[in-house]
Amino acid sequence: MNTPTDTLAPVTAEGCLHGWFLRGAARDPDAEALRIGAKSFSYGQLHERALALAGTLVRATDGGPRRVGLLAARSEQAYAGVLAAGYVGATVVPLNPDFPAERTRRMIAAADLDALLVDDSGIPLLPELADELGSAPVVGEPSGAPLAQPRTPSPDDVAYILFTSGSTGRPKGVPVLHRNVTSYLRHVHDRYGFTSDDVFSQTFDLTFDLAMFDLFCAWGSGGTLVSVPPTAFVSLPDFVAHHGITVWFSSPSAISLVRRLRRLVPGALSGLRHSLFCGEPLLRHDAADWQAAAPQSRLENLYGPTELTISCSAHRWDDATSPDACVNDVVPIGTMHPGSRYLLADADGRPHPETGELCVSGPQMFPGYLDPGDDEGRFLHHDGQRWYRTGDLARVRPDGELLYLGRRDHQVKIRGVRVELAEVEWGLRRCAGVQDAVAVVAGDELVAFYLGRHRPAADLIDELSTFFPRYMIPLFFEHLEEFPLNANRKTDRGVLKTRAARLLPGGAA
Repeated sequence: MNTPTDTLAPVTAEGCLHGWFLRGAARDPDAEALRIGAKSFSYGQLHERALALAGTLVRATDGGPRRVGLLAARSEQAYAGVLAAGYVGATVVPLNPDFPAERTRRMIAAADLDALLVDDSGIPLLPELADELGSAPVVGEPSGAPLAQPRTPSPDDVAYILFTSGSTGRPKGVPVLHRNVTSYLRHVHDRYGFTSDDVFSQTFDLTFDLAMFDLFCAWGSGGTLVSVPPTAFVSLPDFVAHHGITVWFSSPSAISLVRRLRRLVPGALSGLRHSLFCGEPLLRHDAADWQAAAPQSRLENLYGPTELTISCSAHRWDDATSPDACVNDVVPIGTMHPGSRYLLADADGRPHPETGELCVSGPQMFPGYLDPGDDEGRFLHHDGQRWYRTGDLARVRPDGELLYLGRRDHQVKIRGVRVELAEVEWGLRRCAGVQDAVAVVAGDELVAFYLGRHRPAADLIDELSTFFPRYMIPLFFEHLEEFPLNANRKTDRGVLKTRAARLLPGGAA
């Protein structure tokens, strides 16, 4: 199909998120932008649908909404909806149709939506959300004239709002500015040299910020985005080869899943040229096994919370040197992206030269939470600058690379003695037959979940006692076939903590 060039002007819309899509579309409107199963959509088709949805949004809100919710799964409507919100100059607020209605209602209220885009997966939820939506219009299929041309928001406008888990159970809104994400995308496009020949995996739900990497790295290079369904992991090498995927990006949990299905064998992913992992700690043996399966790819461990826009540091894996740099089997998180700066702070917020809580500042740092009350305790002011406190503990190596030591809140006290859960998990992985492990606290006890060969608890305790003091050894163990995963295929520690409470004497059945 031919797309009128005037709808692609300005062709790049510099400084805003959807400008990366327009850059790819202007290169070749007929190129394949998106693949979902057997369906394929060109840049021109996706652009036209986004303009049509944008026109509908403008009319439904009497001139244009400020914030647009997107209650959709990984459908054409979902991807076009991300663009449509940007095209009208609005903030997009992705919502997951699989989340409980109560959580979605809280997000809608916090975001103060002016309109809601839905696809077929979101429509059944509308009755439960009606009270919270109020008079905000709901848009499904577009109607009427499309928007003539995309608008270009200011770099200081909010591109998207994502919600992270709050300690009180109330989701915390994270507004990310166009200039935050543009700074990030400029860096990664330069770093990896993506081209229009690249085919990108898309494993993350749109409510997870890592999905923005998938979308706008693919589209900014004129490449193709391939939605990866959960069923693909049963035979991932076949899926990757069939779709010609060259850039893989996922959480590290995908590696152990593919291994358990016995598909992570040397050379199985030889078509990949980039293998990128983010979202949770990458383990040494996982990195080594994936690199063997994808020998032609550049494997990197990316690190960064949502508040720092997708990732703020990276370590390139090297089979010769990286294994010796790991701490507790965890691959280093590397060096900061250009423009980002860090300091390590002690428990009192004072800078420490070697070890402490990782605090980051720079062009990727978000301006603050949607609810200003959530800012309390999350920022450090030092040397005339504002630093975001990640809650992660890190150590700097002599070569300047950062080592991830675990979460600050994973430093727990067991009968008055401080214990690092990451170190307990490292010890468990040392035990014969244990492939992976997660340690949590229930009550005042350590509880361990592990994968691999089933072993009696007494045997594990005896082996752990050869290198751990008594207070670091769990008393309760459960063997699992696989760890529970959340919507973004990350290990769901919340589910494991609930399960752990049931293992204790007197716990729920």
